[in-house]
Amino acid sequence: MIPLRLIFLGSPDFALPTLGALIDANHEIVAVYTHPPRPTGRGHHEKPCPVHAFAEARGLKVRTPETLSRKAEQEAFVALEADAAVVVAYGFILPKVILNKPHLGCLNVHASLLPRWRGAAPIQRALLAGDNKTGVTVMQIDKGLDTGPVLMRKEIPIDAKTTATRLHDDLAEVGAKAMTQTLERLAAGKLRPVPQPEDGVTYAAKLNKDDGLIDWRRPAIELERAVRALNPWPGVWFEYMGERIKLLHALLVAMESDAEPGTVIGVPLVVACGEGALACMRLQRPAREALEAEDFLRGYSLPGGTRLG
Repeated sequence: MIPLRLIFLGSPDFALPTLGALIDANHEIVAVYTHPPRPTGRGHHEKPCPVHAFAEARGLKVRTPETLSRKAEQEAFVALEADAAVVVAYGFILPKVILNKPHLGCLNVHASLLPRWRGAAPIQRALLAGDNKTGVTVMQIDKGLDTGPVLMRKEIPIDAKTTATRLHDDLAEVGAKAMTQTLERLAAGKLRPVPQPEDGVTYAAKLNKDDGLIDWRRPAIELERAVRALNPWPGVWFEYMGERIKLLHALLVAMESDAEPGTVIGVPLVVACGEGALACMRLQRPAREALEAEDFLRGYSLPGGTRLG
């Protein structure tokens, strides 16, 4: 494959495999755009995002504008004369002048099988919905929210043990391979974008901190999915005696009970739900280490009949 002049736009860990794959494929990365460094920790020292640190370590030119809406930033982008822009979880809107400049377009890796789960949290929403498969889509970016025509899709299965962390990492690797294949075929004139179908559109709403609060009135199967989908962020928790207890691992239990939802009904820590029951397998108190249920209960009494918040 003939090396292409590429601009890469991305910020979090999810984008790293794609940037690495483009470098390994000997493409010329003429610039990397990321979020600006943010103050972190008690000292509020500025820390670059993962893509920023990765790119600098490899001697790539990094740009960190707060926005691409300013004319000077747009002119600087256009002046790079890139064949294509590759976008992976960048987080900023690309204005029309940027979308229209690269002759191969601005290509995005999205972590779902579009048009299902357009939006900010496709990995978590697929798990919460109980989907049995997901994947990545490489698309041409247009002015809409993940509405652009599709260039390539790659599917992977979701099973009863799939977590958001594992799915994130798997999709990042699949997306990297899909992007390199897309660029090769697109540059050779062997790939045409296909409009997304109008049927099957769903939206993956952004997560917030309150999404992880357990409502024991919900079916156990939904709560078990939430534990797999929402850890590590925003996390899943319940409140008891003024403490927020994180639930890190849970299993469905074939146990029927007339107890009110949120009642401890079995050992080591089985809790009645709106439908069915949930075994809380790994938990964590504030500022404490995570423990398996049996170890957790040695220092924290939750006997049968206890009502959890």
